[in-house]
Amino acid sequence: MNRRAFIALLGGTSVAWPTLARAQGTAMPVIGMLESGAAAPQELNFAAFRQGLVETGYAEGRNLAIEYRSAEGEYGRLPALATELVRRQVAVIAATGSQNSAQAAKAATSPIPIVFANGGDPVQLGLVASLSRPGGNATGVSFYLGAVASKRLELLHGLLPDTATIVVLVNPNNPASQAAGKETQEAAQTMGLATLVLDASTPDEIDAAFASMARQRAAGLVINVDVFLYTRREQIAALAARHGIVAMAGSKDHVRAGALMSYGASVADGYRQAGVYAGRILKGAKPSDLPVLLPTKFEFAINLKTAKALGLQVPDRLLALADEVIE
Repeated sequence: MNRRAFIALLGGTSVAWPTLARAQGTAMPVIGMLESGAAAPQELNFAAFRQGLVETGYAEGRNLAIEYRSAEGEYGRLPALATELVRRQVAVIAATGSQNSAQAAKAATSPIPIVFANGGDPVQLGLVASLSRPGGNATGVSFYLGAVASKRLELLHGLLPDTATIVVLVNPNNPASQAAGKETQEAAQTMGLATLVLDASTPDEIDAAFASMARQRAAGLVINVDVFLYTRREQIAALAARHGIVAMAGSKDHVRAGALMSYGASVADGYRQAGVYAGRILKGAKPSDLPVLLPTKFEFAINLKTAKALGLQVPDRLLALADEVIE
């Protein structure tokens, strides 16, 4: 069985994964990976995290073990999963996917270092004292994804200039997703556009949201950045295609799944940076001394195959801006 199949099989179970450290009786350090979303769809990001570790001299299975815990999008499970990793006495907790995993890890331990990667404001969340001098036991990568919500809306409106109302899909269980939704609403107001905010925190609620869009004949959709919505990107893309809705997301993985456009920070690069920080901490660096990293790489992607299916002609000026065009 390959690694991806194994992750998919275990999913969010709380069974501790066997590690080489135990099997070989060595003092191999163990990182606890606390992911708020589903594990299998995040494997590309996990691979980026492991690449970051490699850049600092650590390779899983050679001189490092990783124990994975996934809440599968059920954020209420995160405190118990974080407690498991604390009891396991891992060397570092990598809290990824959403701010909920970082908050759960922070509540579970003060001595174990925490490296987070999410789209929330870590100072506002109480994870760090400041971006430059975090203090305490936590540091990491903040995507500040809500700050680019207005850019996504601008790009979407550029393609749908005659659309007066934009739908915003939000996970109500993720404060960062809600904050980004508010950013989008404020940006829409300045552009003279109306917004319709729809909540979805389960697959059935995603279906219901698109049924509502279809009834209201919605044309444009902004998918707020959220780990649950990210892991359901194929479902969302399929429903958008079925109902003829132009979807703008925050990750190019949505576009690869069939959404029309995306604009946002590179999530994979953020996971890689988190892996670098985890490796530096294993080498003796203190989280309190490692400044929180902000995104430096933003990506704009367009799926021309989807545009053709929707009967849309993407303007050359938008194509010229794109970092990735899927044909």
